[in-house]
Amino acid sequence: MAGGKMRKEKPSRANKQYQGGISFHKSKGQHILKNPLLVDTIVQKSGIKTGKSVIAVELDPWMVLELTRRCQGTPFSNQLKVIQGDVLKVDLPYFDICVANIPYQISSPLTFKLLAHRPVFRCAVIMFQREFAMRLVAQPGDNLYCRLSVNTQLLSRISHLLKVGKNNFRPPPKVDSSVVRIEPRKPLPPVNFKEWDGLIRLCFNRKNKTLGSVFRQKSVLSLLEKNYKTLQALKGSSEDMAGEMDVAALGDTCEDMSMEIDDGKDDEMEVEDDDDAGGDGSDFKAKIIGILKQGDFEEKRSSKLTQVDFLYLLSLFSKAGIHFS
Repeated sequence: MAGGKMRKEKPSRANKQYQGGISFHKSKGQHILKNPLLVDTIVQKSGIKTGKSVIAVELDPWMVLELTRRCQGTPFSNQLKVIQGDVLKVDLPYFDICVANIPYQISSPLTFKLLAHRPVFRCAVIMFQREFAMRLVAQPGDNLYCRLSVNTQLLSRISHLLKVGKNNFRPPPKVDSSVVRIEPRKPLPPVNFKEWDGLIRLCFNRKNKTLGSVFRQKSVLSLLEKNYKTLQALKGSSEDMAGEMDVAALGDTCEDMSMEIDDGKDDEMEVEDDDDAGGDGSDFKAKIIGILKQGDFEEKRSSKLTQVDFLYLLSLFSKAGIHFS
């Protein structure tokens, strides 16, 4: 599957590469994998033995026409269905296995769209920019461990399959790539995803600070106290505020990568915060810190917490009537 947002552009030879009469546009993420051995390896890693039908999603109408033309008059013509459109916007039909080399700027939203798809698929074998792929598989304590790591691993088992050098593409991108295998968890963990997302966003906003420091910030205390008072006024349950959340929304604002950009920045580095609440001694602040101490979280850092740790922390807050959405 391939897709992504198309932006208007003036025809330019500098922006096109040709192969077999087809022009490729880097601005559309069209870096074509040209190594046939790698293509075969990726397909083999997906575990496909026989494919009764193939559904392809492609944004570029010229690529759709070319693919259709090449399949006409072959035994594969009746097994192929091509959907022309943005893969992030089209309704995906049923599929069992996904094999894709995607535009890297849609990595995060596409990953979570797939994980939200029902019925659940068997596996996806996808090519990503290498740094994005390593964030997907990063473990607690790794430098690249981030909100993306936590959210995707909550929903799926992810394994790194192979590294792919930039020279295997035409035109060559500016970054290396990796292929990963994604297997959705069945069933999904029993967690309110809206509450989970609120907690994880808050924790990884300053992932290298202690949780005690994070939760002492005035902005954090103010938000949580507002939620707490609203819930007390409603005298409702957690669902009154939290409700349900589409799994795909967990990918909102998660980091995406582009084959043309690799600036090496880490937007989750620890930054000094002037909003520390200090020692105001408020009852609500004491309540929050008490919850952290109860689970022995006050001196721990998000960058080193496991899935089980975050689930436990969320349960402690929930039992105390503290909510994140």
